[in-house]
Amino acid sequence: MSTPFRDPTPPAIDHILCPVDFSEASQHAIDHALAVARWSGAAVSALHVCHPMFVPVTSGVGTGDDSSDAETSRLRAAAASLIEIAGARGLQVDIAVESGDPARQILEHADRHATNLIVMGTHGATGFGRLLLGSVAEKVLRKARCPVLTVPPRVHSVATLPFRRVLCAIDFSSASLEALNYAGALAQQSRARLQLLHVIQWPWDEPPAPAPDDLPPEQAVALGEYRRYVEASAMARLAALRRERMPDGVEAVPQIVHGKPYVQILRVAAETCVDLIVMGIHGRNAADLMVFGSTANHVVRAAGCPVLTVRLG
Repeated sequence: MSTPFRDPTPPAIDHILCPVDFSEASQHAIDHALAVARWSGAAVSALHVCHPMFVPVTSGVGTGDDSSDAETSRLRAAAASLIEIAGARGLQVDIAVESGDPARQILEHADRHATNLIVMGTHGATGFGRLLLGSVAEKVLRKARCPVLTVPPRVHSVATLPFRRVLCAIDFSSASLEALNYAGALAQQSRARLQLLHVIQWPWDEPPAPAPDDLPPEQAVALGEYRRYVEASAMARLAALRRERMPDGVEAVPQIVHGKPYVQILRVAAETCVDLIVMGIHGRNAADLMVFGSTANHVVRAAGCPVLTVRLG
């Protein structure tokens, strides 16, 4: 089965949106946003959203009076301080302060300003926090029209900047091929080594697969031949992607593993100490969001490095 053709050139990244909430997580996200901006030449917008539920009545944010202007100026200065600490010299950076529902404002701001990439931190990596991921980040991940780079808290991150090892999860869908375009471009810009990972999930993942010795001889032989055929076909498709889609100078290494996709993606990423995971996401309807919840969202929640999700449709 041939790989469907798509233009291997990803859209240029010329405008990055980085939401900030003055936490350590958002400071870590700013570091990554500025790093990508240095490679791509993009402008960066730092956006702080004041949720109306948590704005003091005396601050007057959103009312247009003097106290509102003072509070906005204070928040803008605080955001500017975060940017300065991250080292934005030579980059085009603007700072915006808005009031409203954070996820909605982030998404609307991204649409208004033709954002190519959203970079945001995630909060919590254990217990209840890991399960929820963070309502704002999760809503943005599900609804953003552009790719989203989620960055785990610094204390849980094993990644380094610039990226040196990038893993792209490929299931040969159009969404994963779109993700590969971005992975190849980022690998070229940061001179990173790129792993092309395909996970084969067998129907007997749970319970454990039968051992060949437990099967009748004819079935054991047929099973072995089928496994070899599936692996060889997948490796041939990965080789074709490496040959036809990789930018000049990118070292791309194909790899095939077996098991539940998100489990294996996380395992390989941890074992090979990758600095970035890149994944495709399908569509925006209810069925697609169930797929997102079972694969990409699991990876984002538990990854020890940033995860770039690229949506198709």
